[in-house]
Amino acid sequence: MPPHLIAQEPCAQRDRSRLLVLRRGGEVLGHQQFCDLPTLLSPGDLLVLNDTRVLPARVVGRRARTEGKWEGLILGTAAEGAWELLCQTRGRLIVGETLLVDAPEETTDPPLRLCLIGKTPAGRWLAQPSEPGTLAELLARYGRVPLPPYIRKGRAGPNDRERYQTVYANRAGAVAAPTAGLHFTPAVFEALRQRGIDWTFLTLHVGPGTFQPVKVEDVSKHRVEKEWGELPAAAAEAINACKARGRRVVAVGTTSVRVLETAGRQELPLTAWSGNTDLTIHPPFDFRIVDALITNFHLPRSSLLLLVAAFTGIESMRQAYRVAVEKEYRFYSYGDAMLIL
Repeated sequence: MPPHLIAQEPCAQRDRSRLLVLRRGGEVLGHQQFCDLPTLLSPGDLLVLNDTRVLPARVVGRRARTEGKWEGLILGTAAEGAWELLCQTRGRLIVGETLLVDAPEETTDPPLRLCLIGKTPAGRWLAQPSEPGTLAELLARYGRVPLPPYIRKGRAGPNDRERYQTVYANRAGAVAAPTAGLHFTPAVFEALRQRGIDWTFLTLHVGPGTFQPVKVEDVSKHRVEKEWGELPAAAAEAINACKARGRRVVAVGTTSVRVLETAGRQELPLTAWSGNTDLTIHPPFDFRIVDALITNFHLPRSSLLLLVAAFTGIESMRQAYRVAVEKEYRFYSYGDAMLIL
């Protein structure tokens, strides 16, 4: 991957990002802009989008004992209100140590104290915050946008709070954005509506496991870490109706695919579903729900790339990525998109 193709900033206008159109199992069909999406779909098709909201889950501060710098990623709450987090610092942290979380520069809140009380079976730290309040309330005061490290080394700017979030984000709980949805705008939704294309929402709270690199040669042995998701009854009914009229279910992002195909493993027609999923999609895979896919361009050796390869075929995916590099598409979270039909 040429480094200059890794997008460091979002497109100036969300829906003006580029859109590579790919026939499933076949050739590249064309090069469009994302605002052209409604013209590339058919009346009666149904978009399924992930309405998770990204928490400001990156925290920065100091170790109370040594004043050494540290930073962390808050993954959620565990038993009895403790926070689960990943930590990065020099030296070894120990149980009982206190970490000070500095408030962002635009606020005047004193540091939040986190006492390390133990580790999870997976080796992640558990910490007890010193102040009352929900995770979302405290992160609203002390958290920062959790940009991935390939974007400005994870250092967020003032515009990232808006741009690293979909316009329809609703249910807080993700530590990374469902990036295929970042291209949508009210204008795109209005154009879809006028063309007779509807949409519905599900939720998958994206966790760090989605982005863990595949380290095994036999990809069937790679497992994506569990993430919480939900397919509401209204979404299940809309999908069943779309299938019944012979139209396409268009998943927006790999996270939507994982919820849809997890629910599709239960029973058909679809019913409401919620719970944790560790469904890991790799070639070959029997897609029961998803007919078309909107997705960004993903990192090498990632489970996201495996999912795309399973959907369109390995050689088809390789050809699409070769063309994308040749045409200098922008890659990864703030990059361009691909529509697989």
